[in-house]
Amino acid sequence: MAEEKKQVSIQVLRQLVPVSQLTQDNLRDLAAKTHVETLPAGKPLFKSGDNDNHSFYVVSGEIGLLNGGAERIIAGGTSAARFPLDHHRPRQATAIARTEVQFVRIDNDLLDILLTWDQNAGYMVTEIAAEESDASDTDWMTNILRSNLFHKIPPTNIQAIFMRMQAVPVKAGEVIIRQGDEGDYYYYISKGRCLVTRDSAKSDKVIKLAELDAGASFGEEALISGARRNANVTMLTDGMLMRLGKADFEALLKAPILSSINYEQARDLVNGGAVWLDVRLENEHKNYAIPGSLHVPFYLLRIRVAGLDKHRKYVVYCDTGRRSSSAAYLLSERGFDAYVLKGGLMALRQEHTT
Repeated sequence: MAEEKKQVSIQVLRQLVPVSQLTQDNLRDLAAKTHVETLPAGKPLFKSGDNDNHSFYVVSGEIGLLNGGAERIIAGGTSAARFPLDHHRPRQATAIARTEVQFVRIDNDLLDILLTWDQNAGYMVTEIAAEESDASDTDWMTNILRSNLFHKIPPTNIQAIFMRMQAVPVKAGEVIIRQGDEGDYYYYISKGRCLVTRDSAKSDKVIKLAELDAGASFGEEALISGARRNANVTMLTDGMLMRLGKADFEALLKAPILSSINYEQARDLVNGGAVWLDVRLENEHKNYAIPGSLHVPFYLLRIRVAGLDKHRKYVVYCDTGRRSSSAAYLLSERGFDAYVLKGGLMALRQEHTT
């Protein structure tokens, strides 16, 4: 058990994978919630079989990872210390302090939400566009049914979605979504045009990401990942939005589209020709991954999706299932047959990773 705590510095967090990939603002947020703790020599940090939801990093000193009859020593300041210790649930090894150790304990849910938020914002570029059509001359229900997403939804769900969507008249200049807010609605643009922007973390500048025309949808990222809104959406013209509440979105749209499967089911799919798709960051993939997996970081997925084979099935994974859920939704939206590895790599036994 740790005996002392002090707030961690951003400089320490910058050395850790995948923490170092966070924006400056989110690094500050994480630093405010994270401490450097001290563990005396001979004390256990965690034990084999523990089911905690934290990532542990060695800052200084030496930790011994005991797994069966083997022991692996991780020393602070080394390349191995940049990665979390025994990144599995439940734990496969017992971690014992061989010397006095300073370590960092990071909540996995918080980290994954911050990573998902950052990566969603990173690839939200002008590629996000609507089909070229004049919504004023076309029924919005007919337009929305053309989406690949609705090909996977039971007819009863589609009927319920149309019944529960609310028509919201909007004016030019009206802010529909604010960066940092909780996700509450999924939106479809029936009439009008929107501007998507992001507040810069380094200055007071506002970064333009995209313009969305009638026929486009937005707002799903925060509802899928549980993260806060990663951008602002402002009306450029007067118009009409159709919106679906969070609970209805999750029950009627998200649930039937996102298919979560366990490792054994995923392995059977891959043996039948499906592809493992790792959407974590580069350093995470290099540290350990499912053998034979294709690696496309989540923040690059929109850009590289055209290079994927629509005739193949994809089993998408990350550490916990949060980023992979957002990625699988994106793939489904584009007509791919995608599945989410339930619980991500954290739920796998050690022999399934390298």
